[in-house]
Amino acid sequence: MRIHWCGTGLSSRPGLRRLILAGHPVTVWNLPLAAAVEAVGDINGDIRAMEPGALDAALRPGDIVVSMLPADMHADLARHCVAHGVHFVSSSYISSEMRALDEPARRAGVAMVNEVGLDPGIDHLMAHDLVAAYRASKAYDRENVLSFTSYCGGVPARPNAFRYKFSWSPLGVLRALMAPARSVRDFAELRVAHPWDAVRSYIAPLRQPETFEVYPNRDSVPFIAEYHFDPEWKVKEFVRGTLRLNGWADAWAGIFEELASKPAEARLKELADELWEKYPLAEDEPDRVVLCVSLKAERAGVPVWHRTWVLDAEGDVRGSAMSRLVSGTVSLAVEGVMAREIPVGLHGAPHDPRLVKRWLDEVGHLAQYMRLVAHV
Repeated sequence: MRIHWCGTGLSSRPGLRRLILAGHPVTVWNLPLAAAVEAVGDINGDIRAMEPGALDAALRPGDIVVSMLPADMHADLARHCVAHGVHFVSSSYISSEMRALDEPARRAGVAMVNEVGLDPGIDHLMAHDLVAAYRASKAYDRENVLSFTSYCGGVPARPNAFRYKFSWSPLGVLRALMAPARSVRDFAELRVAHPWDAVRSYIAPLRQPETFEVYPNRDSVPFIAEYHFDPEWKVKEFVRGTLRLNGWADAWAGIFEELASKPAEARLKELADELWEKYPLAEDEPDRVVLCVSLKAERAGVPVWHRTWVLDAEGDVRGSAMSRLVSGTVSLAVEGVMAREIPVGLHGAPHDPRLVKRWLDEVGHLAQYMRLVAHV
């Protein structure tokens, strides 16, 4: 079972190196080759150019392909994997094109594993752990009122006036801000055309409590079922969102105004280039990742069960915080496929309590601070 790791950008290196150093057979694919040699050439000699047809020719049934390529390339690569009887792993959200491969993957006997990075990925693991713990608690009652929040953000470890720095092209950030969002607030669906219209203040229960700004991201509602909430549970709040430094909304007001005008793609790329030039994360500058996932149950307005997973990580000699958490979790999924712990077909981050615990334990070694806070 050979691992074919595609893409050696900055976000992929720690997990890739972890798999190689663990002794797994890994072929590294990239263009240009020089970037891959710089990333892992000191520990791995099997580095190949990802040219048309080359990967297909190298695949054997039972192999694993890891895609750390742009998200719009995943579906086509995954289709090739199914055709060759090869497993597929990526950190990206499950797209409609990927969902269409579920049944073909089952017939081919291969696993298609997605949403196993940071967000989505580690946040899913924390949510699964919280829901399972709540169900098993003495406080569990179908009449309880539940509030679930999951906030994650990559922020500069050294804050600037703009309250943000970019470690890669800002285009993805801008496009995400232009997408509408759906969540649950006060027992009803909350739909916003612009995420910045729903910015709220959030006090993260870190080692030293810290105030951030948060806003809903994408469509949170499908994850109510994904996290195994019972349909009859009374859900007051449910949101998966993005976390930013306090003061971010004011600093970005001018950008929001321009995005609200729905600029053409050419202007969007021009704006991304301007931001990239003004606010890059310096090569030797540490980044920071903060993730807080919380579940609270109330009865008659009084909290009876409340837990929050908190994670705070900074870049260090092991690599950036973002790259460690994204690619480190991807590497755990690869090992899960190798050990046949993940069944065939399409899957996100695992629900299995044994895998959830083991993966969270491993993630704890990647962050400087991670703990489960019991509020009640």
